[in-house]
Amino acid sequence: MTQTTTTIGYTGQLESDAIITRLDAAIDWIRKNSLWPMPMGLACCAIELMATGASRFDIARFGAEVMRFSPRQSDVMIVSGTVTYKMALAVKRIWDQMPDPKWCIAMGACASTGGMYRSYAVLQGIDRLLPVDVYVGGCPPRPEALLDALIKLQEKIQREPGLKNLKRAPADLPKAS
Repeated sequence: MTQTTTTIGYTGQLESDAIITRLDAAIDWIRKNSLWPMPMGLACCAIELMATGASRFDIARFGAEVMRFSPRQSDVMIVSGTVTYKMALAVKRIWDQMPDPKWCIAMGACASTGGMYRSYAVLQGIDRLLPVDVYVGGCPPRPEALLDALIKLQEKIQREPGLKNLKRAPADLPKAS
């Protein structure tokens, strides 16, 4: 008859089932990998924006495949194409409806600088209207360039203090009585 003994102690199983990190690092990782773009396809660059969501380029690898067409569910506006003054007010209104924190990518030469259109009807860069975080050059830019811009935006978000912004109480909320 063989006798089996059971030893109770360290088995090393904890390392495979638990992750230990700081709360602010976890929040930054979550914010970085869950971007929900608001596509503002205004001209030909929008075709390249659509191609980025296709299986060949697969924007889903970066956690940004959930294209939202409601500004209240988006946190990244991708302005792609020529912004005319007639559309500028609509773009600004949609930007104002997006919740904070929010970011902007200017995709293409027209969205970044007005492109080849030096006209009274064309806004010479969306940065005159919105704060742009990442510019994507090209006419039209390739889908790889938009993916590169998305990676740069993720790096910027990773550097921002996420937990500090969550702890901060908004000044415009009424005090509880």
